[in-house]
Amino acid sequence: MRRVAVLGGMRIPFCRSHTAYAELSNLDMLTVALGGLAEKFALQDAHIDEVVGGAVVTHAKDWNLAREAVIGSPLAPTTPGITMMQACGTSLQGALSLAAKIATGQIDSGIAMGSDTTSDAPIVFQRKFAQRLVKMSRARSLGQKFSAFKGLAPGEMAPVPPDTREPRTGLGMGEHCELMAKEWGITREAQDLLAYESHKKAAAAYDEASWTIWSSRAPACSATTMSARIFPWRRWPS
Repeated sequence: MRRVAVLGGMRIPFCRSHTAYAELSNLDMLTVALGGLAEKFALQDAHIDEVVGGAVVTHAKDWNLAREAVIGSPLAPTTPGITMMQACGTSLQGALSLAAKIATGQIDSGIAMGSDTTSDAPIVFQRKFAQRLVKMSRARSLGQKFSAFKGLAPGEMAPVPPDTREPRTGLGMGEHCELMAKEWGITREAQDLLAYESHKKAAAAYDEASWTIWSSRAPACSATTMSARIFPWRRWPS
């Protein structure tokens, strides 16, 4: 197994929803961050063995999100982009996947990335109304098009916002975490201490390392409801 190293990273500033990034999509944010990463590490026209990433919630049009971000970046167009989704752990799972491939010799370098925006939420129609639209698009005559909406009820046109609750339990991530903490007897003090120690170790790691995560060119703002993160990976030289 080969050693794997994190060489550095790039992100755009965190931002409150519906403010500075209100008009930007997940693709826009990933492309900006990826472009900043390429500039910082002189990766213009460089072929990276694999770029893996995605977003917490995406539009149907973003089925090839990672590849589109690569095409919009200064990286060589031969760089493959693989889209994946695992809620808030998308970029971390991408990084672990790349690390495993580097360690086993399948690839030598990679970039893991992730994005999250609630300013560009994918709002869809009710399933029944969506089926009517499909039927209308397949109709050949004007009469057939109108017949697709026969018996239309106003409630069918109500938009369906994205929902991150688990379909089997109806609970969100935080609610499940509360149940887990209660079942295992994990106190709030223990949780706060873990978070505190984690931040201390992260700060120490940045102080001891020769690299930092820089902000790419994007509107400066505050808070933490939106982010894009990218981490390059490469085989550690022997």
